[in-house]
Amino acid sequence: MGAQWKAKHKDLAANARGRIFGKLSKDIMIAARNGADPASNARLRLVVEQARKVSMPKETLDRAIKKGAGLTGETVHFDHVIYEGFAPHRVPVMVECLTDNVNRTASDMRVLFRKGQLGSAGSVSWDFDHVGLLEAEPASAGADPEMAAIEAGAQDFEPGEEVGSTLFLTDHADLDLVSRALPAQGFTVLSAKLGYRPKNPIDPASLSPADLEEIEAFLASIDANDDVQNVFVGLAG
Repeated sequence: MGAQWKAKHKDLAANARGRIFGKLSKDIMIAARNGADPASNARLRLVVEQARKVSMPKETLDRAIKKGAGLTGETVHFDHVIYEGFAPHRVPVMVECLTDNVNRTASDMRVLFRKGQLGSAGSVSWDFDHVGLLEAEPASAGADPEMAAIEAGAQDFEPGEEVGSTLFLTDHADLDLVSRALPAQGFTVLSAKLGYRPKNPIDPASLSPADLEEIEAFLASIDANDDVQNVFVGLAG
């Protein structure tokens, strides 16, 4: 949970898939500002690969690329906003949003945080490290995550979300550098983005099952908002 909160159960209902596609479309549009060709735009290539993994329709994918690259004549503008606060039981939370209407998003966050506590800027970010998060899989037999981390300049590594993958942690300024170095160490990069890791994560074992269920429900309600891209929470595991 410490790197990025994910729902425990992957809901494949139409509305859940629609939210996933909406979040990815924003990432695609922003990446496409630097060019509509994934072959020459590494950031776009990675996001396109993520979109394909969740079976985003080709027409939706193509439309997002063209819109972001300015090929449709539409103006695309999103503000990047971070909200800080606490989930129930004083669990620190950072919510990353991309929005075309900051006032709407701020109003939504005030409502969603009623079951927790919405803080001001800096209220919990001091307890998180801003890091690069690179998920990669071995491209050849014998690829060693520890050696790859050392040679590529990553700060640490741990098992990734995908079976057999590794999550490499980097300094936030080194994300692109490490991403470019990993292929030479026998790894294929699946995703690369900036995120937040808690410095002093709370042990879930210190919370009751009822408390954890309340926290999960709170995080799920935050994540369901259309303007929310990522939710980072100060829980271990």
